Amino acid sequence: MNNLRGMALMTLSMFGFAVEDAFIKFLSGALSTGMVVGVIGFGGLLVFWTVAAVQGVPILSRLFLHPVLIMRNLCEIVAATSFILSLTLIPLGTASAILMTIPLIVTMAAALFLGEQVGLRRWSAIFVGFAGVLLIFRPGTDTFDPNALLALLGAVSLSFRDLSARLLPAGVRQMQLGVWGFAMLVVSGLILLWLSGGTTMPNVPQMGILVLAIITGVLAYYAINLAMQAGDVAVVSPFRYTRLVFGLALGVWIFGERPDVLTLLGTTLIIGSGLYTFMRERKLALAQV
Repeated sequence: MNNLRGMALMTLSMFGFAVEDAFIKFLSGALSTGMVVGVIGFGGLLVFWTVAAVQGVPILSRLFLHPVLIMRNLCEIVAATSFILSLTLIPLGTASAILMTIPLIVTMAAALFLGEQVGLRRWSAIFVGFAGVLLIFRPGTDTFDPNALLALLGAVSLSFRDLSARLLPAGVRQMQLGVWGFAMLVVSGLILLWLSGGTTMPNVPQMGILVLAIITGVLAYYAINLAMQAGDVAVVSPFRYTRLVFGLALGVWIFGERPDVLTLLGTTLIIGSGLYTFMRERKLALAQV
């Protein structure tokens, strides 16, 4: 029952994140991307800081200056800036597909930088997954869009952020990470504002969508934390890939995107290799018990 609850919460969380991405892409057609991201980050920051204050969790802590947390927050800034910028430049489905390489990158980085043992099967899955990325990118062809590299940079940055969770100092609370994460989103918004050279003020309907984006993002973040607590990580984590399904569907429905056969094939390879990596890691973990 706990695993079913975790799977449902993870699916709802991924739906929320996909909707938030769609809101950002939609609003960026009329407003500065930096302003959109900054407002969403500030709204989430207020919500999580308020909850932290009610729970008595200190936010202004010396832990913020720990080297691992500094690296984590820098990764948050790079990831938000690059991935959100990619949302405005490439199809939502393509950006969502590239983001799903995160589990593969985490596995590879853990082997290269943390000394984790990764066997031939998981390395093969990683290479298959990146073959899928190449099918989406198609470098050297007329269809290659260098803007897609921004989504890949976002995925790499998020992977190192996730990898930092294994090195966090004792005493760091999940609520602190949430507040700091949304604070870095504000920083990302300011960077994007600087790059764009200014913004226009949103009208009432656009403000309404911004509020919905804030609510959606906060609930999605909260749901993913509940999901990871509710069930076994190895059972719940594969449902992260539902974000790709939702992203593709929203891209077709709202933005009229039409992914071609090679993009869908590449997406299938990324999902398949990622799921295999999850299952293989679970099998190895059970064998060590």
